[in-house]
Amino acid sequence: MSGLNRLSATSAARKLAAREITAQALLADCIARIAEREPEVHAWTFLDTEAAMRRARALDSQASAGLLHGLPIAVKDLFDTFDMPSSYGSPIYAGHRPAWDAASVAVARASGAIVVGKTVTTEFATFHPGPTCNPRNLQHTPGGSSSGSAAAIADWMVPLAFGTQTAGSIVRPAAYCGVVGYKPTYGMVTRVGVKMISDMLDTVGALARSVPDVALFVAALAGRRELLIDQSTPDVPRIGLCRTYEWNRAQPETVAVFEDAGKRLRAAGANVRDVTLPPPFAGLAEAQTSIMVFEVAKSLAYENLAHRKQLSADMTKMIDAGLAVSPQQYDAARSLTRACRAMLPQIFSQFDVLLAPSTAGEAPEGIAATGDPLFNRIWTLLHVPVVHVPVANGPHGLPVGVTIAGAVGDDRTTLRAADWIHARLGGSE
Repeated sequence: MSGLNRLSATSAARKLAAREITAQALLADCIARIAEREPEVHAWTFLDTEAAMRRARALDSQASAGLLHGLPIAVKDLFDTFDMPSSYGSPIYAGHRPAWDAASVAVARASGAIVVGKTVTTEFATFHPGPTCNPRNLQHTPGGSSSGSAAAIADWMVPLAFGTQTAGSIVRPAAYCGVVGYKPTYGMVTRVGVKMISDMLDTVGALARSVPDVALFVAALAGRRELLIDQSTPDVPRIGLCRTYEWNRAQPETVAVFEDAGKRLRAAGANVRDVTLPPPFAGLAEAQTSIMVFEVAKSLAYENLAHRKQLSADMTKMIDAGLAVSPQQYDAARSLTRACRAMLPQIFSQFDVLLAPSTAGEAPEGIAATGDPLFNRIWTLLHVPVVHVPVANGPHGLPVGVTIAGAVGDDRTTLRAADWIHARLGGSE
């Protein structure tokens, strides 16, 4: 290998556009890395390297197809793909072959991306884990549900990967594996062709190794070139240090990283102030849980009614919990959510972004569970854009980072602030 697989997506895109490297050479290094590490990491459910290489040769022989021209990508196995199985992390759909691509996958291909394969998702993007290990330490969870995507990025297998988030399924695996995760504003990237579990929460996003990389991917997927980060922004963001109402669950490594981040950002010239969310926000994590399990139970009605024996105990427990949530409880949770969303403009009138914890701590040991999305729930429910950036390592040498949350629809400001913050706290690839 010549190490091209270690290029950031933005660097690789520039070199491909200038014909300094070929898509074939870049893909070959990615394939070699996968061959070397996949037997231990188990990031993939399906690979078609021959088709990928044919695609790379075709791209090398033509003009640029778009923003993702020649970039190898991983597609989470929650997305339909016309040329690869889509099993959604469940034996119910083993060998299932859709006749179509998810709309976002189709757009990625049209932008020049090379789909290398499908990455492991937890069962229906919830909590029952697949076989993926954390490449930073194989004895620890990579998080979920975008387990394989985060692991493939962290282990230099591909530069870009699809993720989805319903509670913490982009941010948590990004945090545990030490990569960048970006959950855009709800609805920015189409969900058509992605197995739905929660209409109110499911959001399509990206994992990569730098903030400009996730911005590039989503800019292509959403047709929003204004998200691109071509150079570091000189704008110093106004940052609200937001410990959230879940702060008492933060472990010492998260507390240390968060408090140190505030000091370092102030020293770097940022306007950093503590912010306490209004009291109603204290109920949002519980509201998100109620909404999620209620909608999961509805979305997976067929699977529960026709194939319950093929569901895991984790899955049936969640469905049963959702069926136990009354319509009145669901409506109350949605009402609280609307009230809190209405307060966001006032909060973001004082800050460009909020800095918050991403996880309770380092990735837990073992792969039988994927960790707790507690610190991600409220941001997903509020539909705001969030970016996780890795900052430091905890006591076991595993990554710890922070979440940058922005105003609904203001993904450009959120990404640029995240890039500024990452450069001063953890650097970028």
